[in-house]
Amino acid sequence: MQQLKIEDLHVNVEGKEILKGVNLTVKLGNVHVLMGPNGAGKSSLANVLMGNPKYKITSGKIILDEEDITYLGPTERARKGIFLSFQYPSEITGVTMSNFLRTAYNSVKNENVSVIEFHKLLKEKMVELEMDTMFGKRYLNDGFSGGEKKKAEILQMLILQPKYAVLDECDSGLDVTALKIVGQGIKNMTSSKRGILLITHYSRILNEMSPDVVSVMVDGKVVEDGDYSLVKEIEKDGYKKYGEVSEANVN
Repeated sequence: MQQLKIEDLHVNVEGKEILKGVNLTVKLGNVHVLMGPNGAGKSSLANVLMGNPKYKITSGKIILDEEDITYLGPTERARKGIFLSFQYPSEITGVTMSNFLRTAYNSVKNENVSVIEFHKLLKEKMVELEMDTMFGKRYLNDGFSGGEKKKAEILQMLILQPKYAVLDECDSGLDVTALKIVGQGIKNMTSSKRGILLITHYSRILNEMSPDVVSVMVDGKVVEDGDYSLVKEIEKDGYKKYGEVSEANVN
């Protein structure tokens, strides 16, 4: 079956258990939203899915299209079609966006696309995100605003065309206009051949798309699955029903 499946996943960081038996399935063709209070483990899950070595899997499995990838490295996972949009993208001085993206494209796709050919693709995707094409000549995220960094992350997704995209709070720090553009970019990526896991605190970006599944994570576990009505419930009452008194912050 074509899906990204997480089975009873337990993960430690520096000896502390942060994921405590996560079960979650992202199916092709679905936009799967993951919500939860701060510290619930959402970003940790995103890093584990991409193979960040800081996170130690103690038990459980990650199954990609019926293949066990629990202990594969990040490069192998990327080549198999997993993409992670970081919550806090790094700044890399000395490496232009264009060079970075072309290198990533050639590595993930196992191709050697020419500079001219790639620049044509890059320009097309930048126009789609209403980004100044001069950004391609700037160092990766160096001096970028928060919104520009998030657009750069979505640009990477549009370029790489992953099978499964894990988007970790790609909407944070965006003004209304940028939020609409990024949301539309994600919507344009939805297809029967792609699954999207969207981690967010906000309901606003969901106005640009129709999530198929909504999951709630609390204290390292997925405690409820539902449809879009679950977002509205959280928007109204926060996470009180799960024993969490913190604000939902989904406006």
